[in-house]
Amino acid sequence: MIPSPHRTAYRTSLALCLCLPLLSSCMMGPDFQRPEAKVSSQWLGQAPTAPEEAPTAEQNLAQWWTAFNDPQLTSLVERGMQANLDLRKAESRIRQARATMGIAGADLGPTVDTAASLTRSRTPVSPNRSEVVTGNLYQMGFDAGWEIDLFGGVRRGVEAAGADLDAAMENRSDLLVSLSAEVAGNYLNLRSLQQRLAIARRNLKAQEHTAELTRQRFGAGFASKLDVVRAEALAATTAGQIPLLEAQVRQTIYSLSLLLGGEPSALLEELIPEADLPTAQATVPVGLPSDLLLRRPDIRRAEAKIHAATARIGVAKADLFPKFTISGALGLQNTTFTSTLNRASTAWSLGPALNWPLFDMGRSRANLELKKAVQEEELLAYEQTVLGALREVEHALIASTKEEEHRQAMAQAVTANRTAVELATALYAAGQNDFLAVLDAQRSLYAAEDALALSSRTVSTNLVALFKALGGGWPAEETAAPAGSGS
Repeated sequence: MIPSPHRTAYRTSLALCLCLPLLSSCMMGPDFQRPEAKVSSQWLGQAPTAPEEAPTAEQNLAQWWTAFNDPQLTSLVERGMQANLDLRKAESRIRQARATMGIAGADLGPTVDTAASLTRSRTPVSPNRSEVVTGNLYQMGFDAGWEIDLFGGVRRGVEAAGADLDAAMENRSDLLVSLSAEVAGNYLNLRSLQQRLAIARRNLKAQEHTAELTRQRFGAGFASKLDVVRAEALAATTAGQIPLLEAQVRQTIYSLSLLLGGEPSALLEELIPEADLPTAQATVPVGLPSDLLLRRPDIRRAEAKIHAATARIGVAKADLFPKFTISGALGLQNTTFTSTLNRASTAWSLGPALNWPLFDMGRSRANLELKKAVQEEELLAYEQTVLGALREVEHALIASTKEEEHRQAMAQAVTANRTAVELATALYAAGQNDFLAVLDAQRSLYAAEDALALSSRTVSTNLVALFKALGGGWPAEETAAPAGSGS
């Protein structure tokens, strides 16, 4: 039973403890509002379309690489998403952010500690210390404390941590976009290099054949030594390109191995065999410029950073106001262990406390201004990210359209140069033309075929760039509401 003189104070403390949590509905600082971005209603460029005989169904942006209909490319991208080291680091950062959110949320509830101790002491009871008391003190019990989030500082901290988690998840999605595009780009470059290597070898074989015929004609007195030297020089020049292309083939395979988290030689056996350059047979679901705001992970990440910065303004503002804490203790203490377990050994305490720094040389207000400036920076970064995304899409659209026109022109050039080689060779054999015309025609044919191979690769890589600019390459279900969203 609590003694009557203390009953009123006890009831007052208890009433304060019960009422303080009911007051903790106030939230300092601004609520997060999704930033408005002004974007055009349509794109300036025209999306590339599929050939008439190809399927025209829109491809899923989440797995855009399947539009190339290359099982090996699909396998490489999927393996990269499982083993890429940067992606695994991003997943680790997500776990860190989730744990940080849990730490922040723990401050919303009370803390309870338990302790037990035995203290033996010797205390003098007379000035000359002729009499002393030696004894034991047994203590055990619980201590509890609860900081009432009266002004919402802790809740704003949880909100900020949730937005940080959103940003970490969007960072992983952005890495998926970049990784799929980088794997596809390297793979397409590899197949293009192998195609160019085959072209170089084929032209070298033709040029060596021409050089041999020229030597025979020189031996028969029908050609000059100059014709022989020119033919051999052209063949040697083409032969000199082959080692360079072979080196680039190896280096590209090494880069792909690294993207898949393996040693440089991990994919050599798989990718050294030559294969055709894949081409996409699909329309591109470009959509509207406003779709980018929801689709691109880097824009969503920038939005999450604004959310976190906005919530931290509330945290800083709450620091300007007092903090209320409810603390209590319940325990047993006595000088003998057996007596400690008696009801008479019970000790308790309960009551609220207030802490309000009245003077800190302006530290809290400066911190508030700092958080406001950080939010302003994140808003500007968001705007910059949106503008950069719009630019990337427009660049990819115009590049895809114009490169296809270039490829078609180079295809016509190859056809014309093949005819020129045939005509020049026939005229030279009939003695109606200079051998230099044959060499020029062969040189032009090799250059045109190589340029056509490069253009074909660029058409495909421009398409990859367009898919990347549109935010393709991560699961569509991840567009669900972010973990830290809310006001």
